[in-house]
Amino acid sequence: MSQQNARILVVDDEESIRALLKELLSSLGYEVGLAANGLEALSVLDDHPVDLLLSDIRMPGMTGMELLKMVALRRDEIPVVLLTACDEVPIAVEAMKSGALDYLVKPIDLDAVTRAVRRALNVQRRLVAERLVAFEAQARVGDLGNRLQRASQETLELLVAVLDARESETMHHSKRVCETAVHLARVVGLDGDELEVLRRGALLHDIGKVGVPDAILQKPGELTAQERAEMNRHPQIGYRILQSVESLRPAAGMVLAHHANFDGSGYPVAWSGNRIPLGARIFAVVDSFDAMTSHRPYRRALDYQEARREIARCAGGQFDPQVVAAFESVPPETWEEIHARIAGGSLG
Repeated sequence: MSQQNARILVVDDEESIRALLKELLSSLGYEVGLAANGLEALSVLDDHPVDLLLSDIRMPGMTGMELLKMVALRRDEIPVVLLTACDEVPIAVEAMKSGALDYLVKPIDLDAVTRAVRRALNVQRRLVAERLVAFEAQARVGDLGNRLQRASQETLELLVAVLDARESETMHHSKRVCETAVHLARVVGLDGDELEVLRRGALLHDIGKVGVPDAILQKPGELTAQERAEMNRHPQIGYRILQSVESLRPAAGMVLAHHANFDGSGYPVAWSGNRIPLGARIFAVVDSFDAMTSHRPYRRALDYQEARREIARCAGGQFDPQVVAAFESVPPETWEEIHARIAGGSLG
């Protein structure tokens, strides 16, 4: 939808107002439909989808407020701008609470109408784009669940490598932190089925990023607050994906909590201490270690000693102190060997 070919439905019981608005909006290049009341407007909407509804509030039969609520129930997500002869704050508040995008007072100011229409159509264009992104992301999530259901370990590793490649700065990250987490888990005392659950959770920890748009995932600069919130949804998306695959379900809690901190901060869950799955507590240490010792365009990689000091400093806050102690007991040469072996070069 462009501004030029947008369709607008004008609803007003006064013929002169309908004619005036049609002349204005047609001169701006919009396609304009007319309705004399709310019921007539609903009938028009059944036959002709519109991009914007411009409606009077006080009309016989069905008021503009009632029409607004009926449009909301239809879930068409049509932006609505209301017109009224009464400049009353309570009416404006009620209109906005009911879903109106804007509120204009008669007598009509044609410049104000033009500005309101353009703003509303910009909102509608963003809604369409967001729905398209959400649909594409949901399609990727659904397809991924089906693929994971059939996946062998080798296929999982290949799939994760492809996903890592979406973020140029994190190539081989998932495989590397998986190997590091498994080694630390053995030091902590995990074995058998528990170790296998951790292995899969660590390998698939960022699988939820399949639901994050490329524009956010690959953005070179700092994310906006809204983009950061979208990015921070990836543990929840990953949790839903793993919950849908029976063989991966035991690792879903670890994926959900891999950004939860020991002191209760973090996201998207406010878990703390032993409420956080042990696998997630182990993973949090190795994930941060890998991030600190990997090169990024915006900062140098830390060497082992610098990263070790930072991890020790965060014990009891971001990290489980017992897991940190286990990490510190491992010779640095072991981490160096894992980091180098998984196509990542040396530490720092």
